[in-house]
Amino acid sequence: MNSDLYPDLTASGSLVAALEQSAADLGVDLTVVPHEGGSPDTAGIASAVPGRMPLSVCIGATSRSFLLSGWGEGIELITGSTPDLADVVRAGMAWGQGRSLRELRAGLPFLHSSERAEAHERGPAAVVELQWRKMREQAAKAPDYPEFGELVEATHAEPKLRQLYVFFSHWTLGFSSCTGFPFRMEVAIAPSSPGRPYLVLESPHHRILGEADTAEEAVALAVAHLPAGLGPAIAGTADSSA
Repeated sequence: MNSDLYPDLTASGSLVAALEQSAADLGVDLTVVPHEGGSPDTAGIASAVPGRMPLSVCIGATSRSFLLSGWGEGIELITGSTPDLADVVRAGMAWGQGRSLRELRAGLPFLHSSERAEAHERGPAAVVELQWRKMREQAAKAPDYPEFGELVEATHAEPKLRQLYVFFSHWTLGFSSCTGFPFRMEVAIAPSSPGRPYLVLESPHHRILGEADTAEEAVALAVAHLPAGLGPAIAGTADSSA
């Protein structure tokens, strides 16, 4: 820890202790917890809101900066940085009280949220819809691999796959029944390439379930391997939805 940049942390002995002292100075109740690994340069600020993880706080190495990251149900919802420890306390209070992302950004302009995070607040269906839009845009930017675009459009046309969260890894499409990471994989499809058929897999790059000559046949085979009665993707992760 650089004592020139962080004299308050040096005096307190750790970021956890410094945050607790700052909260006491501001007269607010704050539950500060050691961050995973127990480093004195990191801390978490607990939230009473179900689904929200403790707000992660760490310090910058080359300039005075407190880096914040807030996750909920497997999605990073808020990020930001500030040189002011009191701002960190205020952010932790607002995060722990369940303030919306809009309220967090309005009250603390150094905080930012992604389009995906904002979709998460509207519900899992909004996250799924956004992800499919981005996937189709990505496919349109890959004209040299038309088979990938054909696969994206064929899967999007199938309601049982379109209701799931879609992502890709090395051009292989994965379909998850939850919107947060780690995903709960249901099936995956690798696009064809010269001399190679479409592959339907248990998950990206794992266990081939079957082969198909066309995108439509691959989609039908993938649907046949979905669990009976599988509904739309839900908020959360593979761990929370198990």
